[in-house]
Parts: sequence; structure tokens; C-alpha cells
Amino acid sequence: MDTLQQKYTNEIVLQLAHDLGVTNIMAVPKLAKIVVNVGLGEAASDKKVLEKMSSELAVITGQKPQVTRAKRAISSFKLRAGDAIGLKATLRGGRMYAFLTKLIAIAIPRIRDFRGIGVKGFDGKGNYTLGISEQTIFPELPYSMVDKVRGFEITFVTTATSDRDAKLLLTLLGLPFEKAVPGGRQE
Repeated sequence: MDTLQQKYTNEIVLQLAHDLGVTNIMAVPKLAKIVVNVGLGEAASDKKVLEKMSSELAVITGQKPQVTRAKRAISSFKLRAGDAIGLKATLRGGRMYAFLTKLIAIAIPRIRDFRGIGVKGFDGKGNYTLGISEQTIFPELPYSMVDKVRGFEITFVTTATSDRDAKLLLTLLGLPFEKAVPGGRQE
């Protein structure tokens, strides 16, 4: 079976070069990294939440996540600068492609009432962020391990310079974007 990384190298690069009119293959956009980010506001009051979600995120991504800390104090949230408020895992290389394959082939089809991922997550610079509402769509995470359903963000960082180029890259990699319906609205 061909891996997604091999498919990118052998097929997608040539397709992108043709579609974008790029003559130099090194100038073709590529996926630089995938960042999986979880915000845990309740971690300020309960430290066990951080450990629990850290082990869940490690199972999902295949690597131990980093703890993210508050940059400044916000008194209305009872938050001090330096408090642990989330987790993130940055995936590159083989782990990135393995996670992407798992996301596209197994996790996304398990989302209820799925009609495609939205196109509004682009940032204008060729990066795309996808929000996942529950971690239970990943089958390698046993239900006994999940204490509370939590959502997280998956950010696809590309070397593309525009959202159009990044969307073409991510579509060729296999992300199922919503289809545009005649009349302007998304379905």
C-alpha cells in the first residue's frame, strides 16, 4: 500500500505543479507541520485534567504533547501568568503523514452528520485550522480512557502563499471540503 507521503512525492507534486503553473518542483506548496491544540480552561482549578488529556492526546497523535501556559494574568478567569491552560502536539515528517492518513481515512468518516469540512478555516496565508468537537472519533482512544468529551483544533501549516493554493494542496492530500452549491451557499 502506498503511504500518503509517497503519494505526495510521486503524484501530488506533479499535479500541483501543473495546476498552479509552477515550473520549479521545489516551489510547489507542501505540508510543513500539523499542530494539534487543546485549550483546557478547567486545568487552572484541577491539575488532573491536564494529565488525563495529555495521555489522551498522546494516544491520538503518537507523541507526548507540550503544556501551553498563560502569557498574561486575567483576573476575571482567575488566571495567573504562567498557569498551565492547554496542550499542543506539533507533528512533522512521518508522524504528520500517519496522523493525516488516520484523520482522513478513519476519524473524519466517524463524525455524525458529516457533509464536508468548512472552508472558512483558512487564515489568508495558506494555513488551515479545523475544529474537532470530540476526541472520541479516534478509534485508538478507548472509551474507558475518556473522562469528559473535549474538543480540539488541528492546524495544517503549509508553505503555500495563498488560501487557494493551500486548499488545492489539502484537497489533493484527501481532506473532504464542503462542496459549493449553485447559489453561493455552502452545503
